[in-house]
Amino acid sequence: MIRRDMAQGLTELIGRVMIDPDFLAELQRAPDVLLTQYELTDDERATVLQALARLATAPAGQRRHEFRSTLLRRVAT
Repeated sequence: MIRRDMAQGLTELIGRVMIDPDFLAELQRAPDVLLTQYELTDDERATVLQALARLATAPAGQRRHEFRSTLLRRVAT
């Protein structure tokens, strides 16, 4: 089950990653710059950075879905 209190900023970030592969590539290159555009808690920010770190081994075509899945698994409960 997804936490009902998941911040709007995290929801927006995941949505943008899913529709804009260039955004995900840029997020991987410069996460600190792009994450300032979203209202994230420290825990959410850490979760996003951990998800980005996991993408290094994912095939390019699967990175958006891997990112989304990783974040959703971490915020579930």
